[in-house]
Amino acid sequence: MSKVTAFSFGRKMSNTDVFLKEVLLKCQEAGHEIRFIRPDDLDIKPCTGCCACVVGIMSGRTNGTCIHKDDFHILEDAYYDADCVLIGSPVYETSPSGTFKTFCDRFGPSHDITFLAEAKKERLANGNPLMPDERAFKPRIGCLVGVGGARTENWTIMTIPIMYEGMMSAGVDVIDTHVYYGAMNVSHILGVPEQMARADKMAENVIAALAAETDEERTKWRGEEPGACPVCHQSMFRVYPGTDHVECAICGIHGVVKMQAGSATYEFSQAEQDRSRMRWGGKLEHRNEIANGAMTQKKVENLRELKEKYLHVGE
Repeated sequence: MSKVTAFSFGRKMSNTDVFLKEVLLKCQEAGHEIRFIRPDDLDIKPCTGCCACVVGIMSGRTNGTCIHKDDFHILEDAYYDADCVLIGSPVYETSPSGTFKTFCDRFGPSHDITFLAEAKKERLANGNPLMPDERAFKPRIGCLVGVGGARTENWTIMTIPIMYEGMMSAGVDVIDTHVYYGAMNVSHILGVPEQMARADKMAENVIAALAAETDEERTKWRGEEPGACPVCHQSMFRVYPGTDHVECAICGIHGVVKMQAGSATYEFSQAEQDRSRMRWGGKLEHRNEIANGAMTQKKVENLRELKEKYLHVGE
């Protein structure tokens, strides 16, 4: 039996909630333990960007403790306890909710598996008994769901790419994503059979992945569309005008676009795929970037005096 946990950033018992709960019900019927959490019902303060969590990890003083004393620990514990993480959000201005982004900002580097793994290695070597939560390193699968009222799909375009942030730090293997757009056409998703059927299909994908006997089978993509990127299976690229160079906006990996028989193909080397933000190599690259850069940054002399001229500008 595995633990399947859903985080819904939507309105209570509205479309996002019910889609996720349908997935949970099918997982429960298959014998899995389920849990449903609405972060909007909790006291979750926004990240201040103080970097105390990262400094705590890298200095060996904490495991990423935040300066805020709020309900975030409830989300953290539920996420760590899960074998499968489902995240759903309504679409606001082409992207997920502000509460979702707040969650990602707080979860970020303080829960990044490479930050924590390197910290564990260093602490073992230095005899520091403060060890990271072992659940941080547990393999997990995940699914992302967006619900948009707009009748045109392009008004939901940023939703899933941004929602990958909720899976990135913990190294979750995303196996399925779905956006239900045109939700304004019917008062509730319970009146849209094809969307409820899609929730059931997502549940089938979760159940099959959790039953997999190999890591390859567990992590394989099970979504409806393969996407152009071979890692995240999405198709949002940064293009470099005048070149054949493209970059996956989610993974941060570089590839080339080629035309064959009038159709575009996208090629990414294995080395690039291995440095995706969704994989260990890419996250470790970022961890080292911070450790060797931001954590050793040059100090500006007389900074307090230099700031004085700007203290009350426009206030």
